[in-house]
Amino acid sequence: MEKGNVKALLPIGVFLVLYLGLGILFEYGMGISMGFYNIPIVVVFLVALTVACFQNRGMSFDDKLVAMGRGIGDKTIVTMILIFMAAGVFVGTVGRDSAESVAYFMLDVIPPEFSVAVLFVVSCFVSISMGTSVGTITLITPIAVAVSSASGFNLPLCVASVMGGAMFGDNLSFISDTTIAACQGQGCQMKDKFRENFKIALPAALLALVIILALSLSQPPAGVVAQEYDLVQLIPYLIVLVGGIVGVNVFVVLLLGILSGSIVMLATGATAATDLLANMGSGVAGMFETTMVAVLVSAICALIREYGGFVALLNGIRSLFRSRKGGQLGVGLLVVAIDVATANNTVAIVMANPIASEMARIYGISKRKTASLLDTFSCVAQGVIPYGAQMLIAVSTCAELGVAVTAFQIIPYLFYPFLLLASVLAFIFIVPSKNQPEPITGEPIASEDAAKEPGSR
Repeated sequence: MEKGNVKALLPIGVFLVLYLGLGILFEYGMGISMGFYNIPIVVVFLVALTVACFQNRGMSFDDKLVAMGRGIGDKTIVTMILIFMAAGVFVGTVGRDSAESVAYFMLDVIPPEFSVAVLFVVSCFVSISMGTSVGTITLITPIAVAVSSASGFNLPLCVASVMGGAMFGDNLSFISDTTIAACQGQGCQMKDKFRENFKIALPAALLALVIILALSLSQPPAGVVAQEYDLVQLIPYLIVLVGGIVGVNVFVVLLLGILSGSIVMLATGATAATDLLANMGSGVAGMFETTMVAVLVSAICALIREYGGFVALLNGIRSLFRSRKGGQLGVGLLVVAIDVATANNTVAIVMANPIASEMARIYGISKRKTASLLDTFSCVAQGVIPYGAQMLIAVSTCAELGVAVTAFQIIPYLFYPFLLLASVLAFIFIVPSKNQPEPITGEPIASEDAAKEPGSR
């Protein structure tokens, strides 16, 4: 077995210490709202990259630049960045107002006693369509507050239902940062990852819906929520959703979404022709940080790999997990640990990608399964941590609307993330797979679909 270099992992440690330490200081020591999100994550990654560049004095700086260039110029990284840009243009084109139309439409046609369940279902759909859990929570939480106020339903239950639905959609959406990062990082098609994820997420979502219905039906509503809505603006979202599910190339899907979105927004008067290009530019600008994180992480990981850090880390993992099932759990625990430290599921996936790829090769885990595990486990962690953007946005939105609710009041009602954890663990350890796991002795187990996926080793 090749011997690794544990010291090569120092840049990752520097990033985690700085980001986690400053986040805790800002959020809890200095009482700064959204403390973790006031930290310039790109700057922290630059510090970590600088540390990596100062390591391994036996390697010239020019050679280090060549190694970083190879990492940044990898096909998966380039493709990921281009998809981020296209998704940003799409979001900027169609805007987010139409998401509210879905909620008010369903609240209008469905009996009021099902209002909380409607919040969950609408959040699922909106998040799948928009590709952002934070955006969904920002849009639908005010509606949840209105539902609670008008109907008398428990506010933490209403807000938690929105958060659960938002995480369901974020995990499955074809234009979600996490889906793009996981699929491109593992080299699998989005439709394959969607199918892998869907069979894990659907049982959790259905069980969560049953629990929400049971709780809400035990309390008759005191009133209803009514608002005007326009469903025409949903057409671009539906095109992207259907195109992604049937397997159309992601760039073609996003191009169709941008084209149809431009037509719809101009035809309905929702956006002036003079504002359309500006909105597209704003959408792309919103992807800047995510794009730069992908670039910097790929450069850092290239140096760590060159120095032997990944070999050391993988040797440690192999000493703990001796089967394919254990390897799958190891992938999940890896991304959960990074997500808890960074409070950002996209960053966690980008950081975990290269290590997870090696683990997938060693443990014989398919690319689509690895991508699914990364996205699912990061979704579980991000959906429940009290200092994550999703929770902070939900709580602050309620406060802006004049109602007080805390993260720890909401967490007990976050049925979907907890059920998703149970579901993914069941699929790892209980549901039979095509190949039974075998002990690892030194050679990697052949991937369960190595013959199906081009580029498998």
